Amino acid sequence: MNELQTEIAELKEFIADLKADRAATKEKEKRESWTKYVSLSVVIIAVIAAIAAQWGGKYSSRVLTQLNDATFNQTLASDQWAYYEAKSVKLKSYEIARDELAHSATAADAGTGALIKTYEAQIAKYQGEQKDIEAKAHELEAKRDAARSSATIASGKGGKMGLAISFFSVAVALASICLVTKKKPLWFAALVLAGIAITEMVLAWTA
Repeated sequence: MNELQTEIAELKEFIADLKADRAATKEKEKRESWTKYVSLSVVIIAVIAAIAAQWGGKYSSRVLTQLNDATFNQTLASDQWAYYEAKSVKLKSYEIARDELAHSATAADAGTGALIKTYEAQIAKYQGEQKDIEAKAHELEAKRDAARSSATIASGKGGKMGLAISFFSVAVALASICLVTKKKPLWFAALVLAGIAITEMVLAWTA
């Protein structure tokens, strides 16, 4: 009889301990229920960081493309100016020849007069070609400047995206440490950094 009572007492004690453990576990889970939101925020931050990285890559590609366009247009413009200078040399040659004939020829020299008119026609032709070449060169330089401006803008946007990615990385690290140490301030700091990163993304898109 004493043994039965002892076993019953031990069983009651075991049940009481089990209830206490379960109560303690529930209390702990209740106290740490916020960590589920930390895990969710880590996933969200990581997804947004991936989007920022994708946009950062796009801006980097855009910078390279625009710089290539600027270099290409600069090369074409340089070719046009070289062509312009070649026309200038020919134009000057005809002007010198015309002036020499005009000073050495007599008014009655019909052959010389005809040659002077031929030179003047060539001079007018080269002057017209120079205007067209100059206009084309300026057009190419305008395209070059526009490409450089676009590259500068894209570079600025890419810089903001790069800064956002850095903030996101630190935010994920802090939130991960928070899950291990169960320190809420780290989570709040991670959320603040994530907010700053999102702001940088918005500024990059709207700039």
